[in-house]
Amino acid sequence: MSESTATSETADAAASRRLAPWVALGVAVVMIGLIVLLINASSSDDATTSDSPLLGRPAPEAIGVLDDGSSFDLAQRKGSWVVINFFTADCIPCQQEHPELVEFVEQQDGLGADGAEFYSVVVNDSPEDVEEFFDEYGGDWPIVYPADSSAIDVAFGVAAVPETWIIDPNGVVRVRVISTVDSEVLNVTMQQLREGAA
Repeated sequence: MSESTATSETADAAASRRLAPWVALGVAVVMIGLIVLLINASSSDDATTSDSPLLGRPAPEAIGVLDDGSSFDLAQRKGSWVVINFFTADCIPCQQEHPELVEFVEQQDGLGADGAEFYSVVVNDSPEDVEEFFDEYGGDWPIVYPADSSAIDVAFGVAAVPETWIIDPNGVVRVRVISTVDSEVLNVTMQQLREGAA
């Protein structure tokens, strides 16, 4: 092997060693970018509607007690759009979506009689934990505790909290949203449903 060839190979090896960290850095940046894209894509898809045998059918029986001690019967809410959100106080996604629910309820309240009624349905949680949750995260709407003989989450087939359901003024289930929801998506969905029902 000639001296010039050996020198050239040594220079190439040195250049490769200098280039290797930059290549590794570039690959790491690309991988981080892909992870960020996947996280953002999954979070934007969190509020996805899901099939259910209940869609297009009368809502199941949902009887409970409101946080003020009065009774709740979903069948008595006919004539109004009703949105129910199943949650548990220690559920992290429930905590994350709560500000969106606060915003949604405020916007629906602003519509007056045309706004949807909103209820949080407690799943396996104590009144003390729920009260602490609302003290910390805000929100001023009725909270439903299932009656002793009524498992509302089971009747709706709730697999995991949070889940949000929309029931039309005829008492028919129109939408099921699994996982977290976004106030804008909920408002747009409600508007589309109202327009479709008009």
